[in-house]
This record gives sequence, structure tokens and C-alpha cells, in this order.
Amino acid sequence: MKILSFGIEFKPDNKIILRDYLAIERTRLANERTLLSYIRSSIYLLLGSIGFFQLKDFPNFRYLAVISFVFSVVFFFIGLYRFAMLKRSLKKLYYMAKIKEN
Repeated sequence: MKILSFGIEFKPDNKIILRDYLAIERTRLANERTLLSYIRSSIYLLLGSIGFFQLKDFPNFRYLAVISFVFSVVFFFIGLYRFAMLKRSLKKLYYMAKIKEN
């Protein structure tokens, strides 16, 4: 039983044709784009937390700065985890298809 599962397991039953190779490549590129989006959001939250730390007149914003820093780190690691998980899944799918093809 997987704790964090973002999709269903797929096992190819036929040979992969050109259309399927292109679909895998589009999915790989979308995965990279999503990783960059997570990194971008993480950097924005990090910059926001630094900005909140710089506000000297509002000491209550320190809590907001800490919360945004924590979410920044969490977003970064969630993005890395999802990227690695989908990359591993695509690699397994691709190799399974190659084995069936031969």
C-alpha cells in the first residue's frame, strides 16, 4: 500500500508506437515544467518570508514569516518528490514496453 499515490499503475499490453513515444515525451516535459513551477512557488514564498522578516514595525508578522518559510520548504520537497515519483513511473513504463516490444 502506497502512502502517497498520485495515479493508478499502468501496464502496457501492446507494443508502443510512435504516438505513445511522443505521449511519454510530452509527459516527461510536463513533469519538468511542474517541477519548475513548484520551485518557482517555493522561491516566491521564501522571498515573502524574507520580506516579512524585514518588517520591524510589525512584530506579529514574524509568525507569518516563519509559516511562509516552512511552506516554502514543504513546496520544494513535494515538488522534488512528485518529480522523482513520476520519472520513476515513466522509466518503468518505458522499459516494460521495450521488453514487450522485443
